Amino acid sequence: MQTAEFELDLLPPTVAPRATGQGGVRDPGNNEPPPSTPAPLVDITGMLRGSPPWLVSAMIHMVALIVLGLLMTVTAVDVPFILNARYAEELGEIDLDAIDDLNVPQDIQIEQTELASDDLPVVLDPMSMPDMVPIQPEGLAMASNMPSISVGVALSGRTPGMRNALRDAYGGNATTESAVMQGLAWLERNQQRNGSWSLRGPYQDGSSRENAEAATAMALLAFQGHGYTHKPLPNDEFPRVVSRGWNWLLAQQYDDGHFFQDDVGDARLYTHAQCTIAICELYAMTQDPELRKPAQKAVDYCVKIQTSAGGWRYDPGQGEDLSVTGWFAMALQSARMAGLEVPSDSFKRLSEYLDSVEKEYGSRYSYQPRQGATPAMTAEGLLCRQYLGWERDDQRLQEGVAWLLNFLPEWDERNVYQWYYTTQVMHHMEGSAWQKWNSVMRQLLPDRQEKRGRERGSWDPNGDRWGSQGGRLYTTCLSIYMLEVYYRHLPIYGRLAVEQ
Repeated sequence: MQTAEFELDLLPPTVAPRATGQGGVRDPGNNEPPPSTPAPLVDITGMLRGSPPWLVSAMIHMVALIVLGLLMTVTAVDVPFILNARYAEELGEIDLDAIDDLNVPQDIQIEQTELASDDLPVVLDPMSMPDMVPIQPEGLAMASNMPSISVGVALSGRTPGMRNALRDAYGGNATTESAVMQGLAWLERNQQRNGSWSLRGPYQDGSSRENAEAATAMALLAFQGHGYTHKPLPNDEFPRVVSRGWNWLLAQQYDDGHFFQDDVGDARLYTHAQCTIAICELYAMTQDPELRKPAQKAVDYCVKIQTSAGGWRYDPGQGEDLSVTGWFAMALQSARMAGLEVPSDSFKRLSEYLDSVEKEYGSRYSYQPRQGATPAMTAEGLLCRQYLGWERDDQRLQEGVAWLLNFLPEWDERNVYQWYYTTQVMHHMEGSAWQKWNSVMRQLLPDRQEKRGRERGSWDPNGDRWGSQGGRLYTTCLSIYMLEVYYRHLPIYGRLAVEQ
């Protein structure tokens, strides 16, 4: 069980001791007797003995009034209040009730440095910021029930100041951040000389098949989730890692906009969706004009191959399933965040496809129509619904979230794909649902991260539902995304942790 230890230091105003000597503070090591007390200038005791009772009573009342007056006009003294918290990261939940037992004086005003999510202003769009110009691309109508997007600040939660504030406000801590940095260091060590990454190796437990484009996109998404771009900042922990990755990945894009190679089989459209998300995020974060054309080409290809039923599957323009469709939904949403052009009809058809795979009136979802609902597909479907405009208090969304909470992460039943989508849904919901999910997720993943050896910083794919296909890089990247969730995307219905 995770515990929180608090050290309270109440420091009263200090009084400087006077110098030793007559009338001063006695040196405790001095055995000499204290100096004799001089006779008082006025003998108050003698005066009281010879005074009538009424005078004594009047003097006592006068003293009482003076004391009361001083109590009413005393100047407030700032008393420093120091609160130190240490977290023992063990699997379990935090005993928040223990905090109520702290003996904190009621008259001390404590300056709040961490904001509770319920006290923060509502943000209608997960990527918007105040005082920005809404995007409405000429000739393109956005779906009316979708929130507007703001220019140039889509992923501003990833900037250093915002990142730390959002992490603290939404339940992250030093342990989750350390796990992210160790995971990124593992990715850096395994970047190829040409700037790409591999699904097969050179690390242990690689995938059974290669897909360098998908591996590179997933690795870049992990770095970009922490705010790293192709333009390194001073003191960048990973200089040129992102720029080298993008130099290679952009060279793989075809003239029609797609990124995949034909020999990757049914992973072709997974690959293109992931690459599209990555380049749209990078453009949103930097507004680099050199990225706009390749990003728009990737988005246009997504739109072109969407089926009439509204989804995507393995072959361009043929078939649909919710797994592939969910990645494309995120790609189109990332394009909107970046200010790129996306026809409103694409979102309309996407919504219609979600209708075809919904179960229990929309609270659960299946891989394809006429199949049973699963937690993974439900999480993916609900996330799509959240981005398409479902309100937080929608009964279907509430019931779906309640059902997903029956499948809290357990290492012996690993499915990081399912966890990845559920983590996003819960983070957008905030409140008790997010707290319950996060209290397990934020401890389980760091605890199971490799701590030593060549693979330190990664996550073992053995035992994961799709670990043999995705390999160590796949499980590591999705785990990093989850631990970056506090600042990767601002909650759709939620509240900003920092005003500036």
